Amino acid sequence: MRKLGMMIGALCLSAGAAFADPVEGTWKTEPGDTGGYLHVNVYGCGEAICGVIRNAYDKSGAAQPDYEHLNKRMLWDMQAEGGGQYGDGKIWAPDRGKTYNSKMSLNGNTLTVEGCVAVFCRGQTWTRVQ
Repeated sequence: MRKLGMMIGALCLSAGAAFADPVEGTWKTEPGDTGGYLHVNVYGCGEAICGVIRNAYDKSGAAQPDYEHLNKRMLWDMQAEGGGQYGDGKIWAPDRGKTYNSKMSLNGNTLTVEGCVAVFCRGQTWTRVQ
């Protein structure tokens, strides 16, 4: 009976990994105005996709442990639309301090992220770290 319980537990854990969204992982943003960049952890949060700033780096690639926005939410409410497309989400741009309506497009190890307010949009292509 104990073996059966262990097998069921292992099956449940492996099923969770099998159903992970392909966009989940750590992504490197494009360099900002100062040349620095971020690592954003993208993960499933309920039925949506969310993202949190986990690390910050200066233009030389040195970690910035005192970056004021570490562990802040950057993406939320992003909905998978199929075919590597995501929409109806929000993105917060730390360099501007503004929140935008957002969509994303996944293509292999690149993630195109776009935020718009009315007809004004800006975007980046992020690369997968892990």
